[in-house]
Amino acid sequence: MIIGVPKEIKNNENRVALTPAGAHQLAANGHEVLIQRGAGTGSGFEDSEYEAEGARILDSPKEVFSNAELIVKVKEPLPEEYDLFYEGQSLFTYLHLAPNLELTRALMKRKVTGIAYETLEMDDKSLPLLLPMSEVAGRMSVQVGAMLQQKYFGGRGVLLGGIPGVLPANVVVIGGGVVGSNATQIAVGMGATVTVVDINQRRLAELDAVYKGRVQTLMSTPHALRYAVERADVLIGAVLLHGARAPKTVSEDMVKTMKRGSVIVDVAIDQGGTVETVDRVTTHDNPAFTKHGVVHYSVANMPGAVAYTSTQGLTGVTLQWLLKLANEGVEGALAASKPLQKALNTYGGGVTCQPVAEALGLEYTPFG
Repeated sequence: MIIGVPKEIKNNENRVALTPAGAHQLAANGHEVLIQRGAGTGSGFEDSEYEAEGARILDSPKEVFSNAELIVKVKEPLPEEYDLFYEGQSLFTYLHLAPNLELTRALMKRKVTGIAYETLEMDDKSLPLLLPMSEVAGRMSVQVGAMLQQKYFGGRGVLLGGIPGVLPANVVVIGGGVVGSNATQIAVGMGATVTVVDINQRRLAELDAVYKGRVQTLMSTPHALRYAVERADVLIGAVLLHGARAPKTVSEDMVKTMKRGSVIVDVAIDQGGTVETVDRVTTHDNPAFTKHGVVHYSVANMPGAVAYTSTQGLTGVTLQWLLKLANEGVEGALAASKPLQKALNTYGGGVTCQPVAEALGLEYTPFG
């Protein structure tokens, strides 16, 4: 199979979908790997390293797309890439289609076989290709919140861990899943007072047992949410619904109760965001805006800022599935693998992921 890896073009997206080591394994299995010139530079990989492992370097994205049977990316295609796909081509990447009708229609129009990292689901309901980036984003969210709390960035000027004689910041994490638990770990490590809000009592009990009372836990009710949000110095939005648009858990009225200079980091923004006042996707160039006196951060590709770590983590889990798609052929791999069928979002001009179809008001077409 001919596999193409274009350079990511999302703002400050420095990750790459394949490492030189991955290119070596694909080449060793008899596949041809096409890398756009400079695709790996942001993650610390030079073109010469790919060439040494048997990959071929091409100058433009058009060359990569037009020659490859399977395109492998990190982030969803942007409008300037839509016309580069040819009919029936396959794509393996983070798609996050639920809030993105334009991209979904573009993939449908070109009958792209769109396979999404984030909806690949194992029998135990785990999401192995989403896991490492959720870990990165969760850990980064607290670092970002701590930075934006500085007066220079519009924050209240609260040091997360406080000092002897001065109370630490209140960090509130909405959602106790992978993102939320990683945010909690870092916030506790920085010495903040941490509250986790979730709808799953069992998950809250697990966190309580791990942190032995060091973390406060709240069952998610409108009253409990309002109580927690009002007291937050840093609010982390970490709610995920598998494949679907994130629910608006924190209302605008709740945000209005927050202290001036408080910070919201909405990690769920790539699925539409979980805070009602987060009404735009921001970029690493201009990551934050202020509304109702509260600093909002809503960058959709947070892990791109720590590209070396993120690329290694991501490609470590995607490569086995990429090899499966290449070795068995896309059609064969899909037919034989339930996790890959779960990952399939578009096929033959239809939407094959039910949560995406429901979120966008489109017809759901089951695979097979």
